[in-house]
Amino acid sequence: MKRKDLVKRLEKAGFVFARHGGKHDVYKRDKAEEQIPRHTEINEMLAKAIVRKWNL
Repeated sequence: MKRKDLVKRLEKAGFVFARHGGKHDVYKRDKAEEQIPRHTEINEMLAKAIVRKWNL
């Protein structure tokens, strides 16, 4: 999955960009936090796990 597609899904669910990490960007919604790797293409299994975790 493309990184920008996953970020769009997160933002649509209410997550906002919080900060840059070492190799990840951190998105937050209230107290919930999700780290997204800074690659153009994200591993399909990781993307599916994130989508499933937040019901995107």
